[in-house]
Amino acid sequence: MLGPDDDSMSVKHPSEVKTAPNRGSVSVIIPCYRCAQTIRRAVSSVAGQSLLPAELILVDDASGDGTLHELRELQHSFRENWIKVILLQRNLGAGSARNAGWDAASCKYIAFLDADDAWHPRKIEIQHAFMEAHPEMALSGHAHRRITDGDPVGGALMHQGFRLISRWELLLSNRFVTPSIMLRRDSPYRFRAGQRHMEDHLLWLEIASDGARTVRLNEVLVFTYKAPVGYSGLSAQRWKMRRAELSNFWYLHRTERLGLVPTITLCAYSLMKHVRSALLHVGEAIGGQP
Repeated sequence: MLGPDDDSMSVKHPSEVKTAPNRGSVSVIIPCYRCAQTIRRAVSSVAGQSLLPAELILVDDASGDGTLHELRELQHSFRENWIKVILLQRNLGAGSARNAGWDAASCKYIAFLDADDAWHPRKIEIQHAFMEAHPEMALSGHAHRRITDGDPVGGALMHQGFRLISRWELLLSNRFVTPSIMLRRDSPYRFRAGQRHMEDHLLWLEIASDGARTVRLNEVLVFTYKAPVGYSGLSAQRWKMRRAELSNFWYLHRTERLGLVPTITLCAYSLMKHVRSALLHVGEAIGGQP
């Protein structure tokens, strides 16, 4: 088990995983696309859980580089079939890759992690216990923190409780990062096939719009290494993400989960946020000039 301040890049020794006395009925799914440089850190944070997930599913989304070799190396090092590797023949995006892992999962619960992020060592223990104690909850997420490479991923927990997240809160903004989510494997929902932006938000919205209960634990149990939403990487594609949000609202309307007036109102609000964000970025760029 990792100590509270251990952020080692090395993977937990296979014999420790093999003899771990406590395992939770959780299938962990990590979509992988050209992630050879970070996947060992993510896997280490899964293998170092105080309650070890019963299986880890790595889905190579047709990376076409050395990623698959790295995944096979990890799979071999842990033996016992603890790690499953799935190879997609063509690149489908993170949502579809998660669906493939979900369909192959065998445990009671599903938990998602991204290949460039890491969990607190007690994440599975705490969230699994919560889901077991609250069978009325369809989905749980938790707080996250952005850190830089080398920062610790443990630390003392504050036992801050939880709160329900309403459908309207979710409609106004995405209250969950995907690596914080745990839900039941037998849930009838999936990420929308082929959608590459905001597909996670749409899934949470579908679940909440159908009357299921969603909850957010206040503990910080996932650490993200990605840059915040801005003009770099995937998040740099702000307009694509905004269009996906607008599309999500209209999808909810077409599936009779959202009325016409709320749909139009939410689209207007979303566009206003986009304009404000763009103006702030321009202002920052001008202000930073000599």
